[in-house]
Order: sequence, then structure tokens, then C-alpha cells
Amino acid sequence: MARAVPAVTRALDVLELFLDRNTLTAPEVAERLKLPRTTVHELVNTLVDRSYLIASESSPIRYRLGMRLFQLGNRFAEQLDLAREAQQVAAEVAGACDETVHIAVLDGAHVVYVAKVDSTHPVRMVSAVGRRLPAHCTAVGKVLLAALSTEALEARYPPGQSLSAMTPNSVTSPARLRAVLSEVRAQGVSYDNCESNDAVRCVAAPVADHSGAVVAAISISVPIIRWTPEREKEWTTLVRAGALSLSQRLGYSGSSDAIGLERLAVNSGG
Repeated sequence: MARAVPAVTRALDVLELFLDRNTLTAPEVAERLKLPRTTVHELVNTLVDRSYLIASESSPIRYRLGMRLFQLGNRFAEQLDLAREAQQVAAEVAGACDETVHIAVLDGAHVVYVAKVDSTHPVRMVSAVGRRLPAHCTAVGKVLLAALSTEALEARYPPGQSLSAMTPNSVTSPARLRAVLSEVRAQGVSYDNCESNDAVRCVAAPVADHSGAVVAAISISVPIIRWTPEREKEWTTLVRAGALSLSQRLGYSGSSDAIGLERLAVNSGG
């Protein structure tokens, strides 16, 4: 493995702090990264000079992400069929149920939302494209984890290691997670029972590409005040249909059942 360049790593660490913050000051960056203030000022000034960060005129000076990152992100999105197609399918599914729809991909032990369409209801889930959450706490994450091989899953969740919790309902042990993922493979869909948000439930289904590999997941997120057993059945059917529609846009030629059951079982090593 090639040696990482420390200065580049630190610059990227600075940028990644903005994944969950709109603005930061240089002292805040220094505190979060445990770096000397002089080093942080050099890094930040370089990023500002290259338009990766923008400095405000406030006091103290606050920084936000710059236009160069927007340009790079757009360039990435242009090359990623999933992002374009996902937004269209999310809009179709949201239009059919008027609930919030997410499409996410796996990033290590986390999921990242690549598309989202909001419900029009006053009470709805609050989230954003680009948001990163622990995979084991979400419906989309459990679908994606269920598609991993045993080796890939254990690399993310070593036996005996406790898992972080977002709510009291979150899965917190690898053993319990494996049992849940077994159920996901059997059902072909996954549920989030207030595990990432104690006021929201979700149902998710896997999305496959032209090779049949699971590359994303789509979910419908609903406040518990609107969740009923009857609507759960409707949303489960709808999310399966949305997953198949997006899969077909990505070149998949199989059936919905094959995405939900056969492929997940094969990829899990089961």
C-alpha cells in the first residue's frame, strides 16, 4: 500500500469536518482535529486560496465549503448513473405515497444518502442528501449489510464488539445484527423500528445493478403517528417496486424476488 501524504490527509480531514457542520472557525477545526493552530491556519488558507473553502467576513472568521467542491461533486454526479436515476425513482415513489423517500449506498459501516424526496406532510423526517449514518441503525443500511459476504461483514463488525446506538431500539451487538440480517435475507426487505430516530419507522429494499450485485437501497420513512399495519403492507409493496424500477434503470434484468432473496443469500455466503 502506497504511503499516505500527511499534508493531504490533514487537508481532507479539514474538509470532512463540514459533512456535519455548515460553518467552522479555525480554532474549532484545530480543536476537533487536535492539530496546532498554525498548521490549521496554513491548511485553511490553502483551501480558501484554491476555492475549496470560503471565508466569511464575520468575527471570528468562519469558513464554509467552496465552489470548487460543488464543481467536483457535480462532475462526480455526471459520471454516476445511480445518482441521476435514483432521484427520479425517489420522486416517483414519494409521489405515490407522499412520504419521505431515501436512496443510499454503503460506505464502510455507514450509509450515505445519494437521493431524497421529502413528504409534503407538515410532520415528516428531517434529513439531507450526503448525510452519513451508522448502517446497522437504518433500514437501508441493514439491506446493504445483508448483501455482504460473511468476511466483509465481520471486518466491519468484529464479534464481541459493541455497536453504537442512536435510540434505545438500535441493535447494539454483532450477534443480534447477524440475526437481523438473516431475517432481511429471508424477507427481501428491511425495517427500521425507531432505531435511527425514535419517532420514525422505515421499510427498505435492495437495488441491483446490471450484474445483479446490490449497489444501493431505497426506503420509505414515515413518522410513527402515520404508521399502521395496513399502510406498512402498502409501503413494503411500493418500496419493492421502486427498488426494481431503479435496478432496471441500472441495467438489471431479473425479478424483484431475485434482488430481495437469491442475490442477498448468495452474497452473504449463505
